[in-house]
Amino acid sequence: MVRLPLTSEEIERGQRLGALLRRARGERSMLRTALDAGVSPETLRKIESGRVATPAFPTIAAIAAVLGLSLDAVWAEINRSDGDAGLAGSGPGPGARLAS
Repeated sequence: MVRLPLTSEEIERGQRLGALLRRARGERSMLRTALDAGVSPETLRKIESGRVATPAFPTIAAIAAVLGLSLDAVWAEINRSDGDAGLAGSGPGPGARLAS
C-alpha cells in the first residue's frame, strides 16, 4: 500500500499535537507516560517531535487518557488556526478527563 505524502496542514496539525502532548506531560517522564498509555517510548517521542504527524486514533486516545486530556480538547487544539489562543499553557480544565 502506497501512502500519500502529507499535506502542509497535516504536518502543522501533527506539530501542534506534539506540542500539546509535551505541555500536558509536563515533568512526567516520557517513559512512564508511554508505558502507562501502552505505547512504546519511541512512538511517543516521534509523536511529540512531530515525526509522526498522523498517529492512530487509539494511540492518541490512550495518551490523552493518561495525561488527563479530553479528546475534544485535543481536537480543538490541533485544529486551531495560528491566530487562535488555543490551549497553550492552560492545562486540562475541569471535566477535561476522559471517562475510564
